Amino acid sequence: MTETQPIRSALPVSTEDVRVESERAAARSKGANRWKAIVARWQTPSPLRASWQILNSVGAYLAVWGLIYLSLAVSWWLVIPLAILAGGLLVRVFIIFHDCGHGSFLASRSANAFWGSITGLLTMTPYHHWRGEHAIHHGTTGDLDRRGIGDIWTMTVNEYIASTRWKRLGYRLVRNPFVLFVLAPLVLLLVIQRFSRRGADRRERLSVYGMNLAIVVMIAGMVSIFGWLPYLIIQLTIMLVAGSAGLWLFYLQHQFEDAYWERGDDWDYAAAALRGSSFFKLPRVLQWFSGNIGFHHIHHLSPRIPNYHLEACHRSDPMFQEVKPMTMLASLRTLGLRLWDESSKKLVGWRHLRDLKRAKRGAA
Repeated sequence: MTETQPIRSALPVSTEDVRVESERAAARSKGANRWKAIVARWQTPSPLRASWQILNSVGAYLAVWGLIYLSLAVSWWLVIPLAILAGGLLVRVFIIFHDCGHGSFLASRSANAFWGSITGLLTMTPYHHWRGEHAIHHGTTGDLDRRGIGDIWTMTVNEYIASTRWKRLGYRLVRNPFVLFVLAPLVLLLVIQRFSRRGADRRERLSVYGMNLAIVVMIAGMVSIFGWLPYLIIQLTIMLVAGSAGLWLFYLQHQFEDAYWERGDDWDYAAAALRGSSFFKLPRVLQWFSGNIGFHHIHHLSPRIPNYHLEACHRSDPMFQEVKPMTMLASLRTLGLRLWDESSKKLVGWRHLRDLKRAKRGAA
């Protein structure tokens, strides 16, 4: 409370003053929540567009596998490029899986569960378990007090300084680009997603067990068709391409210099979406392969919008277009960001720590 507040409260207040202040408060509330009415127009799934996307994504992915099989009798110089293409298509397949998990891809809950399970098998991701974790991610993005599930490990500057040497070493290892974008995707797909998280409910645990069994059956069938060594090489190539691209996109969605992080009561859902989720402006062909997920500010504002409506929603109101786009060149600069600095409210790199040490020595 400031010194002027008691004095102001003691002054007589007219009915007109109350009316004006009420109108101003209502206007502020209306402006703050205007986005809800806007996004609501884009939350209705389109059966036609969803069906076409299944055909040109899942269908195309399976068709490329067929071409890979035929190409094995010709040359590995054909097989590997096709495997890389399949990896790109698998990113798009994952976006369908992702939308099914939000219940946004199709209107029917059972249809979303069906296609979520199919695309989950192709991406080796348990549907219900991932859905539960991802819901936590959406409810906690940008909240410093609720980090840890469904996001990339991010420490504050003060947390890092106060950590043990081994924890700092582990953090530096995890944030290394080679580990993050080459090794981590394989570990995530092959190891981490084969186990349920602590606290997962029964349905989530069963989805992990069921997916593991389905993967074993799928691999056995593919090995019988391709042979174990060709299948291993092809599948690892596809997983590496899709996993690295997918993790790179996920990294960029919340790891940029002016991202949004707040604590407790200061955290705001809309601000975390519009300021803490990036708008990654991609060339058209990459936007297609990534299923419009570059419009991540819109997705976090309303996960109920299917990926095929994200761009239209973004273009529907100037408020969304005020979000500064991240270009391909700018995305590369995020590789140097490592820690969240609460004082400047920016993600900073290791150089920031060196500057702090020099400043501390100078002050001493």
